[in-house]
Amino acid sequence: MAEFKAIILEHHGATAVVRLNRVEKHNAISRQMADELVRCLDALDADPDVRVIVLTGAGDKAFCAGADMAEAALGRYADADAEAPPIEGGRDWAAQAAVRLVRVSKPLIAAVNGYAYGGGAIFAVCCDIRICAESARFRFVGATYGLAVGASMLPRAVGGPMAKELIFTARVVDAEEAFRIGLVNHVVPDAELERTVLEMAEQIAGNSAAAIAASKEVIDIATSTKDAGRREFEHNVALRQSEDHVARFRAAAERVVGRDASSDA
Repeated sequence: MAEFKAIILEHHGATAVVRLNRVEKHNAISRQMADELVRCLDALDADPDVRVIVLTGAGDKAFCAGADMAEAALGRYADADAEAPPIEGGRDWAAQAAVRLVRVSKPLIAAVNGYAYGGGAIFAVCCDIRICAESARFRFVGATYGLAVGASMLPRAVGGPMAKELIFTARVVDAEEAFRIGLVNHVVPDAELERTVLEMAEQIAGNSAAAIAASKEVIDIATSTKDAGRREFEHNVALRQSEDHVARFRAAAERVVGRDASSDA
């Protein structure tokens, strides 16, 4: 398999662990990371020796901070990159990777270490099972930037009313609340997260791969609707053209770039 820079791939028996690896950026999603993640998942889905996939973040502070706003401000993200090849969902690299996560055919476990904000929270929700450390924090920030993000996926985990609250307010959800509302399956001490996840992955890998694949497909059909995903995409195509989104996104990107410049000084 090709070497990666923005992710790390490890094999533990029949379990493949994929680590988002931009620690200095709190594992924010860049175009390179999204591209590598998609290529990695393609390969793992096709590998008969891999029975379970785990997604986590490198380092001990963040699972994923969401889209790389600094990269966005430099014109290398979304529709600002006119030379980029078209992809499903436009040129939103985080959305491209999220779509690929949803389509993984094998059991996919999110090991959420630290905070999962924006696209990082969506990455976690795209996984079949979520286990988080006590330090984990979640935030669905789309409305802050004038977008509808996660509205098609989050109700599967927490129900409609709670999904509306989390998306409408864009507030932070700590690990205890995440467990209480069904956003995560389990909360464990930070030091036990990886061991717990690998033990569950090993248990899953010992069962019938064909039966699990069939069960995953049926459960996904029972709990999701393609109409919701398509409508979310259509809304965001329109919202991205609005003055409200442009102003909100520019202001957020400028704040991130300013913090990065201060930290580099």
